[in-house]
Amino acid sequence: MPAMSTPNSFDADVLIVGAGPAGLALGAALADQGLHCTLLEQQPASALADPAEDGREIALTHRARRVMQALGLWERLPADEIAPLQAAHVLDGSSPLVLHFGAGAAAAADAPLGWLVANHLIRRAAWQAAAARPALQVLCEARVQAIERNADAAAVHLADGRVLRGRLLVAADSRFSATRRLAGIGAAMHDFGRSVVVGRVRHERPHGGVAWECFRYGNTLALLPMAGGRRASAVVTVGGERADEWLALSDADFAARIQAQSDGRLGAVQAEGPRHHYPLVGVYAQRFAAPRFALIGDAAVGMHPVTAHGWNFGLYGVEVLARELGAQRRAGGDLGALAPLQRYESEHRRATLPVWLGTNAIVGLFTDERRLPRLARRAVLTLAERAPGLSRLIKSGIERQLTGAAA
Repeated sequence: MPAMSTPNSFDADVLIVGAGPAGLALGAALADQGLHCTLLEQQPASALADPAEDGREIALTHRARRVMQALGLWERLPADEIAPLQAAHVLDGSSPLVLHFGAGAAAAADAPLGWLVANHLIRRAAWQAAAARPALQVLCEARVQAIERNADAAAVHLADGRVLRGRLLVAADSRFSATRRLAGIGAAMHDFGRSVVVGRVRHERPHGGVAWECFRYGNTLALLPMAGGRRASAVVTVGGERADEWLALSDADFAARIQAQSDGRLGAVQAEGPRHHYPLVGVYAQRFAAPRFALIGDAAVGMHPVTAHGWNFGLYGVEVLARELGAQRRAGGDLGALAPLQRYESEHRRATLPVWLGTNAIVGLFTDERRLPRLARRAVLTLAERAPGLSRLIKSGIERQLTGAAA
């Protein structure tokens, strides 16, 4: 392994592995704090500048929107592709009960619960925002083979033989982060044994900005409202062994299943565009920080999509880590010192761990097909809808998470 370069030479203040949206957003935020960053990405620049549509719609909280506005990402999203999320309704099996969210504090303030935007548009906006900052360099088609840390610096060793040094190294390379592993940090992984099949549909009746979460027996269906009023993203969660079955359906059969499982609430349904498939694995790192090292985005917390917090948590982490490193720079401190990184870790863990644990419990309860869990979730829905005090408590808590007010 080549040795680090001379002790006092640095290629950047911060090296970030992974130029996905979290890595790009962090680079932009640190540049705004007066730091020079280098992002290392395996993909070519063309894939980052013009990312392919991948079928995923991302729900954004109010806090996430504020961070995106501060970084110049929000203004780069096409206005006619942003769909306000006004309410969310939950169905369980064949029960006529519907649990409604959206009539709480957010609605009272004449604001939606959140917004839905296509993932590829967020990725493109993040790339554009990063490219607009001269202090931020992105090295594409760069593969990290090893990392090194000592009392003075962190370094990455690339497959082409280059060695880059910085005061701090940040891993932002997905929930299956190879950089996290190279740093010796483990993670709790929750393989749900299920897969998501996503496909866009056009429907007869306007959705009114309402998202539907239908916990059917055998699979789960979410209908996420898209811009335009009569289009939605159909997100079907099934056992891993059934994903190919859903992918193989004709457009007509896929649309018929979506219409039937949503009880025809949106009228006649037509499939629109290709379908995509993703396995469901949740990840929570054992640590978010170590000397001269930090985790951000999915490398720190990779969420199940049911509570729509993956990208939101990434932005929350970006906001906190950039704040701590900016304060450290202004104080003339060492960017790789453990104290500011631990402050980031502590705050980010408080914001994410309860939701991580709660999400896994919700998913377990609402996807277990055995008789007792079915009865339990039916009881939860009944109690939430019919007990006014409990209903307000549950709904206000969930709405605070949706809007980001609790983070």
